[in-house]
Amino acid sequence: MDAHEMLEKVKSGEVSVEEAEQYFRREPFEELGYAKLDTHRKLRSGFPEVIFCSGKATEHLLHIYQKLYGEEGEVFGTRATAEQYEVLKKTLPELEYDPISRIMKIENKQKEHVGKIAVCTAGTADIPVAEEAAQTAEYFGSFVERIYDVGVSGIHRLMSRLDVIQSANCVVAVAGMEGALASVMGGLVDKPVIAVPTSVGYGANFHGLSALLTMINSCANGIAVVNIDNGYGAGYIATQINRLGGKK
Repeated sequence: MDAHEMLEKVKSGEVSVEEAEQYFRREPFEELGYAKLDTHRKLRSGFPEVIFCSGKATEHLLHIYQKLYGEEGEVFGTRATAEQYEVLKKTLPELEYDPISRIMKIENKQKEHVGKIAVCTAGTADIPVAEEAAQTAEYFGSFVERIYDVGVSGIHRLMSRLDVIQSANCVVAVAGMEGALASVMGGLVDKPVIAVPTSVGYGANFHGLSALLTMINSCANGIAVVNIDNGYGAGYIATQINRLGGKK
């Protein structure tokens, strides 16, 4: 909950002035010993803390999920494993897991999704990273159009969906191999393009380095590049842009 939401609850009588005062007086993080949960992050940045699940001890992960769920009424984690999900699901029956994006979440199903973000992939092998971006943006309240498998080897596929792409507040272009999709997008739209290089490709792809360098060196304007396979980062930035577009 952000400051505006809390003040609206006070205004409507749903929360008392004393309860709101207690809420704002709490420490800006909760000390767990092995972690410091940033419970005021949404107040500062408009986005609650998200859990990076990879490498975390299951006991720690469960406790973090319980705390953040209790704080926000929903919780979102990236790079989770099926094994982590099976363990946490026993305690958190509302928990959902997507094996493609590896996102593990409890989400408010009544959430409004506003604006428009176009998430595009060069190929179907790029979909896991694209889904991480798309589901991140949706969790944060954005409406997402998915346009998959529209790479430059068959550019007519991209042109068939160009009207949808051009109507978005921003575009996420996810591509491996040589990473050319972002440059093509940059020449076709008048909105920001967030380029996401993926580790998809053959040996000379260098696990995504070739796509990363192509995107960084693009001659097209309006392209920002995130790290290799960083769908979450792209979805986050896309949501920030989409929110600005909504304010306009």
